[in-house]
Amino acid sequence: MVNHKLLQPQEIEVWYILPAIRRELAIAMKNLNLEQKDIARILGISAAAVSNYFTAKRATEVKFDEEMRIEIEKAANMVIKDNSRITSEIQTLLKSMLIKKVVCDIHKAHCNVGNNCEVCFQE
Repeated sequence: MVNHKLLQPQEIEVWYILPAIRRELAIAMKNLNLEQKDIARILGISAAAVSNYFTAKRATEVKFDEEMRIEIEKAANMVIKDNSRITSEIQTLLKSMLIKKVVCDIHKAHCNVGNNCEVCFQE
């Protein structure tokens, strides 16, 4: 998607991780029989964006492992029960991505940060 020499971890989250999380949430919600317009409303995105997620035209670079997919499915269930939880659920998923070093993997793939980069874990 983006090819820069230097991306901040937050840019990785915005350009890669958030769209991938939204894609997986949309797919999980569809599997729970929500309509596309309702998914779009809950996620705060357009129905066209949801359609692009379903047809793999958007947010296809990040792949989640089975453990992460289960977390996303649980988050989708929580959000369907209480739409106001969308922000907190996405933040929880983002934290999991950071811990699993998904951000690091993308950062290394698109930037010259080296294999020993630990910038996200500095205190």
